[in-house]
Amino acid sequence: MVGEAGELANEALYVRFQSTIRNGRGHFTGVFGLVNGLARDGKLTAEQERFRRANNDWYNAANPDPSSVDPTVYDHKLHPGAAAWFKCTSRDLIKRVDGYLEILAAHGIECRMMRSSDPGRIVYEDEYQIVVVPHEASQGQPGPSAIRGGDAYRACGS
Repeated sequence: MVGEAGELANEALYVRFQSTIRNGRGHFTGVFGLVNGLARDGKLTAEQERFRRANNDWYNAANPDPSSVDPTVYDHKLHPGAAAWFKCTSRDLIKRVDGYLEILAAHGIECRMMRSSDPGRIVYEDEYQIVVVPHEASQGQPGPSAIRGGDAYRACGS
């Protein structure tokens, strides 16, 4: 990577894959929520559903579920807009996102990769991820940078 994207990859500590359009609550749905939504609506092919199920199971075994550790982490009143971000050191977890991005692309759903060293107020953290309440634009905090294109493996400058 060169230029601005390369600099962001070198500086960013966290990465997130999310929709380009706000959901009904005014937030950007993450890549797993987007694919799970397609499954819930019965829109996945049999092959896509097999991929989703196998990889969701892998993720569930490979890293903690923040809401199992802290049931309030995604509480909309306590932590409005809370969203999970991978730590850039979680390369094995990030690599598997590519298959989810392929499913979304096949259904015409845009997804963008966000990188940031300070995506918001951390309300949960483990070895692999953080959950943050995003900074409000009016607070003047540095926000995440959106990068379109590329693959998940290169999300953190791999």
